Amino acid sequence: MIKIEQKPLVNLDVEMGEDNIAIVSLNRPAKRNALDAATIEEFVTLFSILPREGAQAVVLRSNGDHFCAGLDLVEHFNEDRSAADFMHLCMRWHEAFNKIEYSGIPVIAALKGAVVGGGLELASSAHIRVADLGTYFALPEGQRGLFTGGGATIRVADLVGKSRMIDMMLTGRIYKGQEAVDVGLCQYLVEDSAEDKAMELARAAVKNPPLSNFAICSAISHFQNMSPLDASYAEAVMAGIVNTQPASRARLEAFANKTAARVRPD
Repeated sequence: MIKIEQKPLVNLDVEMGEDNIAIVSLNRPAKRNALDAATIEEFVTLFSILPREGAQAVVLRSNGDHFCAGLDLVEHFNEDRSAADFMHLCMRWHEAFNKIEYSGIPVIAALKGAVVGGGLELASSAHIRVADLGTYFALPEGQRGLFTGGGATIRVADLVGKSRMIDMMLTGRIYKGQEAVDVGLCQYLVEDSAEDKAMELARAAVKNPPLSNFAICSAISHFQNMSPLDASYAEAVMAGIVNTQPASRARLEAFANKTAARVRPD
């Protein structure tokens, strides 16, 4: 098994914290954490390893003032890529973000500042997104003479709907604050630290049996790619596996004995 320490990371920092929660930080603050080709390769490497290294959840954060400003446009300009070269780069973006979404472990993104273009594509691959009051979301590809290549047409359109995504790309519309929550770009909006809230959510998630989290954080996305008939069959199979796991027995017994915590509104 490949260990994290055997794969040196430059643009990403990773720390395994308490409760087996991995804290992954984008570390290009001078570039507003823009995603160059090397960073994408580090994401592919890291999220190939983390599920096998005992990580039970991931908090995805950033150093500096911004979560991620998207594609490193300076690198893209300097490389002067051919259509084929850029297509292959996009395929690596897809591989990186698919590994995050289908990792089987909860990934909670702590957002701040710019979540723009490819940064929004990255954030949308996480399972939960927490924003602070200074966070703003945009897809300025139209104004840059570009088109999304890292999965926005799949994930961002799924979050906000096709029409809103087209509006963002055509007009440069920016979402922030409660409006960003309302349209589905993030699930939580906090006045203080998005990272603190993300850690709180990660600690709650790791209390679940790992097999339950695996199903929640991978199967649902897979089912959405299937026909309704196939998805209903696959859901039944997954429920048969998860709902009879040994880790569920004590929890079911506590519910039957009326000693389990009840689901109640605040």
